[in-house]
Amino acid sequence: MTALQRRFDPNFSRVKRSIAEGTIGETIVVKLCSRDPAPPPLKYVQGGGGIFKDMAIHDLDMSRFLMGEDPLEVFATGSCMINQEIADLPGPEAYDTATIIVKYREGRTATIDVCRQATYGYDQRAEALGTAAMVMTDNMYPNTARVFTGDFVGMADLPYDFFMSRYIAAYEAETVAFIDSIESASDAPVTGEDGVIALAMAIAAGLSAKEQRWVKLSEVLPALDGSMEGSPRLRKRDRLSAFLRSLGGARTSEPEPIPA
Repeated sequence: MTALQRRFDPNFSRVKRSIAEGTIGETIVVKLCSRDPAPPPLKYVQGGGGIFKDMAIHDLDMSRFLMGEDPLEVFATGSCMINQEIADLPGPEAYDTATIIVKYREGRTATIDVCRQATYGYDQRAEALGTAAMVMTDNMYPNTARVFTGDFVGMADLPYDFFMSRYIAAYEAETVAFIDSIESASDAPVTGEDGVIALAMAIAAGLSAKEQRWVKLSEVLPALDGSMEGSPRLRKRDRLSAFLRSLGGARTSEPEPIPA
């Protein structure tokens, strides 16, 4: 089971349920926001692959989860707006702020903004616009208390300041789902394939930011059940090995497509 815990968060899962039940009609646009309270240490960023892999990968997966299908193309841009200590690191490691657009079939899009610093606290929100309605989440606070004074009206406390406290309910639900899949000998709700596709999306975003162009997911991950244009249908067990070979530049024969 892959640890993409946001799929189990009560807020995000409620958005997914509204989409799945048809409440909003056909999904047109998904918007995701992910902002950390403060930049991580330099050692965390160095060698970690950059903001698309160590941070936005969760939002990229969430866009796919909410859309309910595989992405086609990615466009991304990044900059160093907060922490100049990382400005000279290679590639996406030099970014602390980024915007990503993920294109799905029939022109549907997901827009993601990520930043390593939001002075007001941890900020995680989602919105889905459909042909019939919209569903969205607010940011999470430790409580719902509000203060009303002569010069201030608002939440009594700031949002959560750490992902472990923000996603405690998600971690609990994820653990229960994992145990249930073991006891019932059923497939895990989030598979290794989901993790591979999320990583491919992050790699595509990094390539897009570097070359300033749309990057087809098929450039990074050649086949996903034939859902990508021009991709052969591969056996599930072959997808991960094909992806890892492409990362390592290994020159090996391609897995055979599944017979029609």
